Amino acid sequence: MNPSVKIFSGTGSQKLAEKIAQRFGAPIGKINIQKFSDGEFQPIFLESIRGDYVFLVQSTYAPTENLMELLLMIDAAKRASAHKIIAVIPYYGFARQDRKDKPRVAIGAKLIATLLEAAGADRVITMDLHAPQIQAFFDVPVDHLDSSAIFIPYIEQLRLPNLSFAAPDVGSTNRVREIASYFNAEMVICDKHRKRANEIASMVVIGDVRDKDIILVDDICDTGGTLAKAAGLLIEKGARSVRALITHPVLSGKAYENIENSVLEELIVCDTIPLKKESPKIKVISVADLFAIAIRNAYENKSITSLFIHSQLRGRDK
Repeated sequence: MNPSVKIFSGTGSQKLAEKIAQRFGAPIGKINIQKFSDGEFQPIFLESIRGDYVFLVQSTYAPTENLMELLLMIDAAKRASAHKIIAVIPYYGFARQDRKDKPRVAIGAKLIATLLEAAGADRVITMDLHAPQIQAFFDVPVDHLDSSAIFIPYIEQLRLPNLSFAAPDVGSTNRVREIASYFNAEMVICDKHRKRANEIASMVVIGDVRDKDIILVDDICDTGGTLAKAAGLLIEKGARSVRALITHPVLSGKAYENIENSVLEELIVCDTIPLKKESPKIKVISVADLFAIAIRNAYENKSITSLFIHSQLRGRDK
């Protein structure tokens, strides 16, 4: 008998996990996160998972509580004799710590990879890592999904007359270049210099934005300071309109205030992290379909290449 698929959610991604399970065509698995008075918690699977493919959906934002919960879920699944344990991590926390960029610092992204493997994860499915090379920190397969697959249809329906793309910093240029190439559009770079984390000292625009409808593209919006500053600078340089496409809405500190007070027309985000509150400028697009397809293909041992933008580009050029 072939192993069956069971999809479970941690407390940090319940709504998204329910959508993914619905799109996949399976009920969400029954699990209880028992909590003790001192804050300790213990995941308990309320149904048999012996011999099953177990997909555990949990974004590690905020980020240690959700991460620890995921690690305990993986350990519980391993001890319950699951056939395969796949960690589905729409937002991979600590990904900004991907290298030793100053003396005496941790490489958090590598440590998290080690912990997930040590807990017993057989595979990881995630989306838009802050640095794609984080995949190499793992010794198990990593399916690294690309949000462009859902952002591109949204951009197409906007029908902007003079479309151009902008990278809010140098680090996001490769991501932006791929989308700009898909639309045969120009791109510009907002080069920023930081004094310290979450504080921008200066920013300049590299490229011409006059009379352009600009779309800023990045993987994370944390405090919103970079996006707000970049949007204001682009308008100062003559852009007609500015929008932003961001995969992971971390939105900490004064992020909502920064976004709402900015010149951005709108901020389009994915539901990899649930919003803390609604905002008239923030629109959410779900990644549930993309993850449901990835889960099915992982279970059926099929390729996920068709989900990536470079595959779409090759198909269009034929």
